[in-house]
Amino acid sequence: MLVSLIVWLVVGAIAGWIAGQIMTGYGFGLIGNIVVGIVGAIIAGYLLPMIGFVLVGGILAAIVNAVIGAVILLAIIGFFKR
Repeated sequence: MLVSLIVWLVVGAIAGWIAGQIMTGYGFGLIGNIVVGIVGAIIAGYLLPMIGFVLVGGILAAIVNAVIGAVILLAIIGFFKR
């Protein structure tokens, strides 16, 4: 249980940081990146299978899915921030 929590935090941090690099101007710090990455993973877990895009297998697929979801989340935040 503790290991899976640590994996969620690490994947969230990596995904949030990568999404922040892709969407320039969206740096939220370490905690913000973790939150953006985890919320992005939830968004991707819900939206991507609906459109037929599913990556299965391993930590790399989890990071890619979370990055896609985090970029979507940052795009939505950017849209409402304007």
